[in-house]
This record gives sequence, C-alpha cells and structure tokens, in this order.
Amino acid sequence: MSTNHRELTWKSIALILSILVLIGLAVAWKWSPLTQLLDFDGLVVALRRVGDAMGMPVAIGSFALAVTLAVPLTFVTLVAILALGAWNGMVCAVAGALVSAAISFAVGCYLGRDMLDQFAGQRVKFLSTQFAQRGVLAVIVLRMVPIAPFAVVNMVAGATPLRLPHLLLGTAIGMLPSTLAMAFFWDQLVKMQEQSTQFGAVLFCLTVVLIVVGGYLALRWMRGHLRQPQ
Repeated sequence: MSTNHRELTWKSIALILSILVLIGLAVAWKWSPLTQLLDFDGLVVALRRVGDAMGMPVAIGSFALAVTLAVPLTFVTLVAILALGAWNGMVCAVAGALVSAAISFAVGCYLGRDMLDQFAGQRVKFLSTQFAQRGVLAVIVLRMVPIAPFAVVNMVAGATPLRLPHLLLGTAIGMLPSTLAMAFFWDQLVKMQEQSTQFGAVLFCLTVVLIVVGGYLALRWMRGHLRQPQ
C-alpha cells in the first residue's frame, strides 16, 4: 500500500468517525445523562458571567465550542440572547456560528476532499459539484433545514468543492431571520423561560416550523437546480 493510499485511508476513517461522534453527541445532548449539563438557567448565568468577566470574544469562543460539539444551535442561540441581551446575543450567536462553521469545514476539507475525489461515484460527484456551484444560495437553503447537527453539515460541506467564503456568507444569511426573531422577542422569551413547559413548547414549535418551511424551500430549489446529467 502506497503512502498516499494509506493517508487517504486513515483520513477517510477519521472523517467517518468524526461524523459518527458528532451525531452521537447530538443524540446524547437530548436523550442521555448529558442533558443535565444543558441546564438552561445555569448556562444563561454562566455565559453572562463569561461575557462580563472576559469580554465578547471569549463568549463567542464559548458559543463556537458548544456548537462544534453538536449542542443544538437554536438552544445555544437562545442562551446567548437571554444571557447577553438582544443585540449582543445576536452578535455572539452569528459570530460563534461562523467560527464553528469554519472549524468544522476545515476539518471536513482536510479529511474528506481527497476521499470524495477518489471514491465517490459519478452521481455523488455531480451533486457535490452542483451544490458547490450554487454556493451561497445552496448554503442558505441548507441552513433553513435543521435536519442534521450544525457541525456535521459543515464537515460534510468541507468535503465538497464548496468555498469557505460561500459557506460563511450563506450561514450568516440563513441564520439571520430566526436569530433576528429571537432577538426581537427576547423579553417575551425571558417571561416564557420562567414557565418551562411553555418555553419548551415554543422551542419545539420553532424547530418544526424551520424544518417544514426550510424543507419546502429546499425541495423547490433542488428540483430547479440539481438536475441529473443526461
């Protein structure tokens, strides 16, 4: 086995394991004892203290770390807005998401781009190329369909020919509507957060709406743009 082939093999294994670990973490944050670490009130207080004591850059870094470890993006965004206030929280959420996206994208690029070139079939390569050619628009649509952990989507995107600036711009635009809505209604969210049942229902409904609307838009976009080669 040549050196290049061995390197490609371990990179492929590392990428697959990384994706599986992130999916496992996403499941664990919701349905395992790890959920105890996601105490909403405690995280709001902790992030507020971090922001007050160490400044916005550290708060952004904390946000990015959480999202990179597959903590749900919507959940962490709500924590940031309630901890830092509407606009500071929105800045923290968008900046932290972009930092996390860049990290996961870089990992996917390093581990997976050669694997895609060598092992992917023609259909996968075609769809990957079409996705990359749509760039910003493709990422915006993807961000509106939260069907996979944020970090997993970014890592898989890194394995495609998609350019990092397109990923970051599409991520910022795709996040903006829901983040603005949460920032605008942050005072109502504070009141609802005190009633855990109502707050959980709102978070659940928000996720469902994002999936339904985003899924509809994604299907329309894919039918119009990702056509198979003749």
